[in-house]
Amino acid sequence: MVNFGYVRWFRDIRLDDVPLVGGKTASLGELYSALSAQGVKVPNGFALTAVAYRDALTEAGAWDKLRDLLSGLDKNRISDLAKRAAAARAIVYAATDREDLRREVRDAYRKLEEEYGSNVAVAVRSSATAEDLPTASFAGQHESYLNVRSADDLMTACRRCFASLFTDRAISYRVDNGFDHFKVALSVAVMKMVRSDLAASGVIFTLDTESGFRDVVLVTGAYGLGENIVQGTVEPDEFYVHKPTFDAGFRAVLSRRLGRKDKRMVYARGRATTRSVATSRADRERFCIGDDDVLKLAQYAVAIEKHYSDKAGGPTPMDIEWAKDGRDGELYIIQARPETVASRRNPQAFENYVLKSTGNILGSGRAVGEKIASGKVRRIARKEDLRAFKPGEVLVAPSTSPDWEPVMKIASAIVTDHGGRTCHAAIIARELGVPAVVGTGDFAQKARTGMTVTVSCAEGEVGNIYDGDLPFEIERVDAGKLKRPRTEIMVNLGNPEVAFKTAMMPNDGVGLARMEFIISQHIGIHPMALAQPDKVKSSRDRKAIRRLTDRYEKASDFFVERLSEGIGMIAAAFYPRPVIVRLSDFKTNEYANLVAGADFEPREENPMLGFRGAARYAHPAYAAGFALECEALRHVRDTMGLTNLKIMIPFCRRVEEARKVIEALAQHGLKRGKGGLEIFMMCEIPNNVILIDQFARLFDGFSIGSNDLTQLTLGVDRDSDIVAFDFDERDAGMLEMFRMAIEGAKRNHRHVGICGEAPANYPEIAAFLTRHGIDSISVNPSSILRTIAAVREAEQGADDKSKDQPHQIDAVARRAAT
Repeated sequence: MVNFGYVRWFRDIRLDDVPLVGGKTASLGELYSALSAQGVKVPNGFALTAVAYRDALTEAGAWDKLRDLLSGLDKNRISDLAKRAAAARAIVYAATDREDLRREVRDAYRKLEEEYGSNVAVAVRSSATAEDLPTASFAGQHESYLNVRSADDLMTACRRCFASLFTDRAISYRVDNGFDHFKVALSVAVMKMVRSDLAASGVIFTLDTESGFRDVVLVTGAYGLGENIVQGTVEPDEFYVHKPTFDAGFRAVLSRRLGRKDKRMVYARGRATTRSVATSRADRERFCIGDDDVLKLAQYAVAIEKHYSDKAGGPTPMDIEWAKDGRDGELYIIQARPETVASRRNPQAFENYVLKSTGNILGSGRAVGEKIASGKVRRIARKEDLRAFKPGEVLVAPSTSPDWEPVMKIASAIVTDHGGRTCHAAIIARELGVPAVVGTGDFAQKARTGMTVTVSCAEGEVGNIYDGDLPFEIERVDAGKLKRPRTEIMVNLGNPEVAFKTAMMPNDGVGLARMEFIISQHIGIHPMALAQPDKVKSSRDRKAIRRLTDRYEKASDFFVERLSEGIGMIAAAFYPRPVIVRLSDFKTNEYANLVAGADFEPREENPMLGFRGAARYAHPAYAAGFALECEALRHVRDTMGLTNLKIMIPFCRRVEEARKVIEALAQHGLKRGKGGLEIFMMCEIPNNVILIDQFARLFDGFSIGSNDLTQLTLGVDRDSDIVAFDFDERDAGMLEMFRMAIEGAKRNHRHVGICGEAPANYPEIAAFLTRHGIDSISVNPSSILRTIAAVREAEQGADDKSKDQPHQIDAVARRAAT
């Protein structure tokens, strides 16, 4: 290649130039030269190569000085580390004050001015030659400078970047990761600034950062320049896009989460090139970009990931920075590198943290990682407080800085008031395997050093800080050694926040997705109150509804969007495996607990046997709410493209009632058989078993609801302290019900499963169901592993057991009940 001196333009840089320009700049060059033709926009720029760094230090005689300075360094002596690092930076800064470098930088800047205009603002970013390797992210270790506007200021920024190879945090990071200080060099990337100060910017991952689930693109964004997101000083908006259906041509945002975005970084004048300003309330309460921008960024991300995967000869999840220019309205990619944490987890090894009891919640925020840890709080208000930090303490602060990495490494957990899942604290916590809760709002203000807390990130996307030392356990299994049974093992799920993690466990899909959980936890308002807001009586309820639905054209749009996102996240997580979604099955007293619920629900003496399940869907008192449920389901299948979604009708008492519900579904665009749509029925009422041949003409399959079927067969309320001891799925009558249901479904060539914990709790029931040929057993995620073991054992022994074993099991059940 032609000798370009110390400057190399993006168009002349490729991925294999890492030794010359570092990982960050090599990636920019690859993007600019290889992906522009595919529509991926990258601002132009150039690199000041690592050769410039090495030549400068050699000619200044700086190497021996640096070696002497760092010899015998103990990175745990924080004050000594800071002193030596400052001296090392001064040596490098002085060594790089060279006229030949100034001349080349000045000439390159003039060429950028010719392309973009006089006094063009540029970003100046450090790029280490060992940076972005698969084993290390180097996140935030070296300095970057934004809004640099003259050749002289650019040269100063370049020298500061070179010197930042010896920040305290960079030295510590190299020690921890086994990098030789003198085998790592630094290049500087200079690129045209995108005017995101007038719009928005953010980070994209081509996988879910918490679970490592690879079938989604995660887009985060906030107003202004992107440093606030990286530094963790703002909580950004978040969006998911499902890659398999996106590749199939569907264009839909899978889910959205509104961040606080309380400030934005903008250009400044004078010595400070940037400053942060408060975000208006109106801007905080809307997303920083629209769906069209999210989908465009997903298109960029998918193209980048494919390109890097082809170059690497295998899947390469990516970590990508983007910016939107407020002047031309275009979206630009300003950095891309292989993701180095979540993608390196072993998908064959499962580690499940389970909190055994809960307590008083002191604070909540975004969960980072899926672990639990306890320890004493160490509140850090300023950098000097780090000196008192002890191994195993919980680091609590408004936000973290890259300088804190040596202390973060020895923390049992990290909690910050600010930041989102792509902030510095989150990135480092993932890499270290430390649970973190970010964006709590005010926990650091309330916390006291010395108090004992339990930090739980194992309960979904919301991380909780509990008072005291709470018990928890860790389940570990090597999936490579796990033998799967012939019977399908599915999961019961209601919480979309744990869908990605659960989908990566050994399973055959979702046998029961509980719609009512999504309605209660993610919507909170009675469906009829959103379908008919004019009938809400309480001014307090009306105000609460307005607050949640303000940005929607109609209040009902809020319900449809939230419900379709919740169901969509579950369907996407398990795609293309089947996901059976049960229509809402609240009882009237449970519906009444929702906002404005009392305005639409009758008071019943026995809600268990009252206005619930199928009885509601075609009834005038709930028809409008049912229409919204159907609209959300139709959106998931038709717009999101998640055709693995199946529908299940709960608590269907009579055959005629079943016909009415199926007709109502068809009227709302959910016709059985259209587009492969299958409709199942919960088999949970004795009449469902008795008339299973008639119900089989209307449905594609059945799921035995063992809880309600047991209550109704034995006439026992399992919630009653007085008679609950009689609730036993192993009763001879219950086993006969199971047998009749399975054989009836098989007789009619219909799928039959069970969704309850009985097979997980009682191996003899798993054996009974397996021997009678049940197609699937669906249990809670925490029961998957033991259910697989029980069913596998049952299958292995089924052929050897005598035909009278049902009587043996019945005898065991009677003895157990007694």
